[in-house]
Amino acid sequence: MEARGESFLRQRQVLFLFVFLGGSLAGSESRRYSVVEETERGYLIANLAKDLGLGVGELAVRGAQVVSKGNKQHFQLNHQTGDLLLHEKLDREELCGPTEPCILHFQILLQTPLQFITNELQVIDVNDHSPVFFENEIQLKLLENTPPGTIIPLENAEDSDVGRNSLQNYTIAPNSHFHVLTRSRRDGRKYPQLVLDKALDREEQPELILTLTALDGGSPPRSGIAQIHILVLDINDNAPEFTQSLYEVQILENSPINSVIVTVSASDLDTGNFGTVSYAFFHASEEIRKTFQLNPITGDILLVKYLNYEVMNTYEVDIEAKDGGGLSGETTVIVQVVDVNDNPPELTLSSITSPIPENSPETVVAVFSVSDLDSGDNGRIMCSIESNLPFILKPSIENFYTLVTNTALDR
Repeated sequence: MEARGESFLRQRQVLFLFVFLGGSLAGSESRRYSVVEETERGYLIANLAKDLGLGVGELAVRGAQVVSKGNKQHFQLNHQTGDLLLHEKLDREELCGPTEPCILHFQILLQTPLQFITNELQVIDVNDHSPVFFENEIQLKLLENTPPGTIIPLENAEDSDVGRNSLQNYTIAPNSHFHVLTRSRRDGRKYPQLVLDKALDREEQPELILTLTALDGGSPPRSGIAQIHILVLDINDNAPEFTQSLYEVQILENSPINSVIVTVSASDLDTGNFGTVSYAFFHASEEIRKTFQLNPITGDILLVKYLNYEVMNTYEVDIEAKDGGGLSGETTVIVQVVDVNDNPPELTLSSITSPIPENSPETVVAVFSVSDLDSGDNGRIMCSIESNLPFILKPSIENFYTLVTNTALDR
């Protein structure tokens, strides 16, 4: 009988190598709490005992614990007072990036009797980032016969904050010849366009220097600046034109480094230096510049960083073709990352009961959850145990399971 007990214990230990995080048998109504990012450690989020209708000290009696995804310790629970406290400062941009609202999901696990309560914490943005231009100086070349009303696209600034604290508009100074428009891309980022108001005269003023300012919506607002150096040129009749205004490509997320994703091509009807075309990224974020490399001569776009479908599945890349006279044309490349099954299922153990008295009725042995970072069929999970064991799996909500005995155990 002792040998059988040791065998069951070994089998259960092997089983738990595949098991990871917590779930629920019965949940109460979900609550959403909120906290401002960068709030100091120890901040009182809520009194869980009060919210759950439990008496003082009852959380300790019921073995309450806070379970977060990936076992991140964002919270600290005081069992005696019922207070849910902030365990560490939270950086909204680090946790959620551009996603808004920024929601952290967590569960309250009560072990005796077993109960789960799903909750959310919204991390509220503060204006702790200023808009930043990738280049502090922007070089432009404009023909002296450029007609008033001409729109010249400019490089955008980026702001890590979200909502009203993100980048809102651009201004230009001095503005005797130009004004600036603030436009929005499909992904929500704002970029400036320079509009010529007054005709240029190269003999009168061969160059102009302007200050472009990006402002966010904070109170007070934060700002970033870039200098625009405009060189007024003699006439160059034709601007480069791309063969396609939009390129759409798909690439597997496990594609090797230095793979050529697509080749863009533009032509210019002018001859000599005015007809020579070079390529460059335009309105490109830091992530795009880290992920792709553009050959300025051939137009080849190469992959220089490993892709991860679960982190980013679409890239919108703007390309500029510029000739030797400073005229330019633009195109957009949409890169769709195709998911591959590169993430194994994760099983996270939240609760375990051991030892178990023999001859006990149906007993909860363990509580766990399963997850998979892949999408579609690659992220769909089936959970099972060996059929010759005296246990059964009971599914609960949101991929949570409980392992219970299905017969009385005989030591």
